[in-house]
Amino acid sequence: MIEFNKCAVGKVIRKIRKEKHLSQEVFSGLAGLARTHIAMIESGAKQANFETIWRIANAFDIPPHKLVEMIENEIKSPTKVEL
Repeated sequence: MIEFNKCAVGKVIRKIRKEKHLSQEVFSGLAGLARTHIAMIESGAKQANFETIWRIANAFDIPPHKLVEMIENEIKSPTKVEL
């Protein structure tokens, strides 16, 4: 069983956002979330609930299950991603 890791969630979200060349401000607008909320998720200070993960996935134009799969993969084998 995989143990939840909110820091891995933040790493993955930040990585995808940067790969898509989106600022937190622009991305938060796409996701319908406050920029500060995105910043706290990315830093691991706040845990994203399912609705938030759903909104984030939609803003990235990927299915929510793919985002969850990417997070699971990060938890299984963490990469060195700068926060």
